[in-house]
Amino acid sequence: MNAQIEKSVAAVAAAPGSNLVWDWYGADLVRPECVLATADGSLYTADWRGGVAHLHADGSQQLYAGLLPNGELPRPNGIALLPDGSFLFAHLGAQDGGVYRLTRQGVITPWLLDVAGVPLPPTNFVVQDGLGRTWITVSTRRQPRSLGYRQSCDDGFIVCVNGDGGARIAAEGLGYANEVAVHPDGCWLYANETFARRLSRFALAPDGTLGARETVVQFGLGTFPDGLAFDEQGGAWVVSIISNRLIRVAPDGSQQLWMEDVDPDHLDWVEAAWQAESMDREHLDANPGKRLRNISSIAFAGPNRRTAVLGCLLGDRLASLHLPYTGQRPIHWNYA
Repeated sequence: MNAQIEKSVAAVAAAPGSNLVWDWYGADLVRPECVLATADGSLYTADWRGGVAHLHADGSQQLYAGLLPNGELPRPNGIALLPDGSFLFAHLGAQDGGVYRLTRQGVITPWLLDVAGVPLPPTNFVVQDGLGRTWITVSTRRQPRSLGYRQSCDDGFIVCVNGDGGARIAAEGLGYANEVAVHPDGCWLYANETFARRLSRFALAPDGTLGARETVVQFGLGTFPDGLAFDEQGGAWVVSIISNRLIRVAPDGSQQLWMEDVDPDHLDWVEAAWQAESMDREHLDANPGKRLRNISSIAFAGPNRRTAVLGCLLGDRLASLHLPYTGQRPIHWNYA
């Protein structure tokens, strides 16, 4: 085993989250990659049965699903809840992408399919902020997308859609752009770059213009940042695929490994492939964690927003654990 990975795995016994109590939500979900929480106790997650699964506070479930205008089943990745109860979802198609709107009656309509006349490739994430802007990420332009699972990947980009509907590429040259989030102070847009293994940020102007990319954290062996959310103290919670790590990045940039669930031999195998520029689908599609199945997203839930609910790529339910931090209130928190 790689000595640095062995040291990391040994250290998790002392991590703050190693002895916390776990809970589970939902059943029979299909690739619940992205999760949202609201004040009424609802959880919403992307679902590859063609839409969004709604986990009610009483334990019941509903699926809001439909077909794309071309008759195909959509592949929702990132999702955003709108004030009227409908959703935006980033379509992670085999060849095409874009953002679509889904109603609770299962009607799907295009919302943004191109920028400046150029069709969006398979699309990763969508989120709205408090100033009426919508942020969208495309991880890579490479086809197949697995060619982007390389440390040399640098063609990811971020799209900003203003409140008037005008869309433009706000940042590009990212190493597999994944989830983004506006910092609680409103002055920065943070972005996870999964296969560049870093958390970056951009100075955010009132008109949505982004400054130059700055590295907040360059992660080490076995950390592939995917999901991202802030707590009210300005800490960034980063979820890593492969290693099933949850890391808090403090405002000063220091890292605290909260928990991980990883098989060391599996992580060695993936790490070797990443170093050799040969990482592929097989490295993402198998994850022998004891509890977790490739966690990919985090949402703060519960009445005090201290329950961290984790989306995942391979599981059929959502894991959660309680934290001593209050999550930043998302824009959709009080949406009905």
